[in-house]
Amino acid sequence: MDHAEVLLIGGRAGVGKTTVGWEVSARLRAAQVAHAVIDGDFMGAVHPAPPDDAHRSGITARNLAAVWANYAELGYRRLVYTNTASVLDMATPMFRRAMGDDVRLVRVLLTATDETAEQRLTGRELGSELEHEMRGSRRKARLLDEQAPADVRRVPTDGRAVIDIAAELVAATGWTVDVPAVPTGRTPTAD
Repeated sequence: MDHAEVLLIGGRAGVGKTTVGWEVSARLRAAQVAHAVIDGDFMGAVHPAPPDDAHRSGITARNLAAVWANYAELGYRRLVYTNTASVLDMATPMFRRAMGDDVRLVRVLLTATDETAEQRLTGRELGSELEHEMRGSRRKARLLDEQAPADVRRVPTDGRAVIDIAAELVAATGWTVDVPAVPTGRTPTAD
């Protein structure tokens, strides 16, 4: 494979993006499918926001391009990327700039009811951000529902095991069929 592919896992706070992303990675590792994982939230995690970049989209794009360049240099061609709005059309140019115009995008929007998301957030947010996260989660769920393009696969997470959700996402990528076990560059090690 000479082009890059990315599985974009989007969804509201509390839907399970990070957990599902890591389980997707576990399944790909078990199948010996070479890939990289990026939690997009960390690509723009700076305070204060850079001048002229209030939403941190510029720093996020720069960091994604830099990190992906390192992975690509080592021969990786598949990326699992988690971030709330990554499945929206407005994010597509960032991935094309970082990974090439011919990048294959597999977009998945994880969904959950307000009750499920709030229950998960209550268990996760132990500090001062709980109320802020719950309000933002409800708002972003509406935005994602309205703005996600028709080709985005919607996957409900309510009452489902993370293993089952991840299996559905891996199947959507087609990455476990006739794929090389290691990237064409150096073989990654734990060192």
